[in-house]
Amino acid sequence: MDKTETVEIYLKSTQNEGWLKINKDIVQQLMKTRFQDVLNHGSTSPVTSYKKLQGWSSDQNKWDEKLYPFWEDGDPRWKDCWKGGRVTAKLDSDSPALVGSNVSFVVTLQFPKCQTEDNDGNIVYRSNCTRDPPASMDQQVYVYNWTEWTDSCGWEFCASNHSHNVFPDGHPFPHHPGWRRRNFVYVFHTFGQYYETTGRSSAKFSVNTANITLGEHGMAVSIYRRGHSGFVPVARAKTTYFVTDKIPVIVSMFQKHDRNISDSIFIKDSPITFDVKIHDPSYYLNNSAISYKWNFGDGSGLFVASGSSTSHTYTLQGNFTLNLTVQAIIPVPCRPVTPTAPPPTSAVTTGPSSDSDSSPTVESVEDNPDGGCHIYRNGYYGSSIDVVEGILEVNIIQMTSIQMTESQAENSLVDFVVTCQGSLPTDVCTVVSDPTCQVSKSVVCDPIVVTDECLLTIRRAFEEPGTYCINITLGDDTSQALASALISVNGGASSGTTEGVFIFLGLLAVFATIGAFVLYKRYKQYKPIERSAEQTQKQEGFTAYFSTFKAIFFPNSTERNPLLKSKPGIV
Repeated sequence: MDKTETVEIYLKSTQNEGWLKINKDIVQQLMKTRFQDVLNHGSTSPVTSYKKLQGWSSDQNKWDEKLYPFWEDGDPRWKDCWKGGRVTAKLDSDSPALVGSNVSFVVTLQFPKCQTEDNDGNIVYRSNCTRDPPASMDQQVYVYNWTEWTDSCGWEFCASNHSHNVFPDGHPFPHHPGWRRRNFVYVFHTFGQYYETTGRSSAKFSVNTANITLGEHGMAVSIYRRGHSGFVPVARAKTTYFVTDKIPVIVSMFQKHDRNISDSIFIKDSPITFDVKIHDPSYYLNNSAISYKWNFGDGSGLFVASGSSTSHTYTLQGNFTLNLTVQAIIPVPCRPVTPTAPPPTSAVTTGPSSDSDSSPTVESVEDNPDGGCHIYRNGYYGSSIDVVEGILEVNIIQMTSIQMTESQAENSLVDFVVTCQGSLPTDVCTVVSDPTCQVSKSVVCDPIVVTDECLLTIRRAFEEPGTYCINITLGDDTSQALASALISVNGGASSGTTEGVFIFLGLLAVFATIGAFVLYKRYKQYKPIERSAEQTQKQEGFTAYFSTFKAIFFPNSTERNPLLKSKPGIV
């Protein structure tokens, strides 16, 4: 039953004409709109008892519906209240909020496509608006200044509108230096109270939660724009916020070889870093003493730390339950001491109260050694952690260039012999980068099957000679490890010209050596074998030079016992 039906029933039930004047006064009072009637749209039953919020007013106050008209949802006037389309509003908060702290709200107007607000508070329309507008924008905009008439008005008087600086409850606007550009009026409503402010296309405000009951609450906002003879509804929005007496805590975990940080599966014998984030956007706990009590669930005991970051290594496989308790000692003003009557001598039995009031939990205020007072607040976090073996380490123990003929190879081939520790890998990825390991040139990944020992050979091709950075990653379902190396790659097969030059120079050196030996044998004179120190030194030098010459031109005979006589399967 709405107000009109109530008034009609009331008038019909009145028979005495002497009371008609009084009845009309009552009817006028009943017909007056209150803030509760306008701002409670779409909400549940109104709040009847509440604690006063600082700077807020009761929603039982009268609403000037003549200056600020109220439209129900679905009213056709919404379609014509804004030129170019419908304006929407987005209302956000930074809750959850610890009781006693401030919770902040931000409302932002979202204009129709191709409309923005400029620095002077005007709405700029872009004609022929596309997703990628042309560079010459100045010739394709239209500025709509619907408050141009205020330029000829003063703060206290305007010839055409005497009420353009008044809120819905009749209170005057705050006199800001740029009041002519604050063309929107925002009326917020929560907990049976309202708050009014002016602004541009967005507004932000905060409210202290000391007098707000614990739990979830709703915040609504109604936005009006300045008009020539009044104010016009533009948009409405609402959101929920949460007030709690538990410190909001978030814990992030990181491990070096963990493949997926969001699956709560970690590797044995590798440290896990735990980083605690306390949600306190209003800095309510800045002057508090905060401690962190850890129980990692593996029988290692309790650890108390003063820092928000710690690390722990699980040495066993299995499932463990992590528990964290964060405690804050918050300094507060001491309450005045009031004398209390002595307790009665008779025994009193107390039981649980039947009252289901949702007021904040009773907090203990204790004396500090420095003479001040404080309260305790706790926050809790729990998580289940799975610990598996995982891959702990990868090592590249050998790199071998594969010698191939010019007709067989287009690219240079290199074999990498790799070992690992921990669990057996199921896939391998090779990343080839520039020498700085910053610019990736190619990525190759292959599944592998390792049944016994983590020892495998990875063959990779290089298109051209040069120096490369190689990253080889071995992984399984839960972990991965990396090994890196720098490698210098020559051409896959030597060119014919270069090979011919080296062969010619080699044969020439051999013939020169043989000719010198024959001439020496033919013309040398017999002398007793007497070697001076200088001669011995020269002959040793010649022998070393010939050995070096042999190593250069006959490299295949330099290694008789290779490091790995039998290699595993090549990937």
